[in-house]
Amino acid sequence: MNKVLFEKKINNIVLKIIIGDLTKEKVDAIVNAANSYLSHGGGVAAAIVKAGGYQIQKESDEYIKNNGIIKTGEVAVTKAGSLPVKYVIHTVGPVWHGGNDNEEKLLYNSVFNSFKKADEMKISSISLPAISSGIFGYPFEKACKTYLKAVNDFSKISLYLKEIRFCFLEKNRAFTFMKVIGG
Repeated sequence: MNKVLFEKKINNIVLKIIIGDLTKEKVDAIVNAANSYLSHGGGVAAAIVKAGGYQIQKESDEYIKNNGIIKTGEVAVTKAGSLPVKYVIHTVGPVWHGGNDNEEKLLYNSVFNSFKKADEMKISSISLPAISSGIFGYPFEKACKTYLKAVNDFSKISLYLKEIRFCFLEKNRAFTFMKVIGG
């Protein structure tokens, strides 16, 4: 069972920090930390396909075939298979190269564009993993500051998105993000 560790209202959005499994989130959409080819072979991407079914990978392959690869900071959407959500919003976060390769802006775009796509689809609740801070190597505390900036900025223009959840398997990550928020 996923547990709400912390919540904070930011303009018209409620930001929640969750300890638990992203694939068990009961929201309208979850965000997948994907690669440019939407090849869901490892990390959270593999867990999403394992829990939601191969249909997610099949739709992802079809998307790439029809639209080409996804650039860093951009998003694509598929249905969610058997997950308890309607959609999976796939975003490509940056690989960390020491901070001198526009990584912060690219990570911000990945998160902000996920929110923007959700709002365009009239989605009211979304849950995200720790984008770029796993195998892509982005320092987690730095990433949290960027996640928070994207939430703050998007909260000023959101029409439909009312709840943003960041879901972490590891308690220490949840507590780190809570500290960054000021909780």
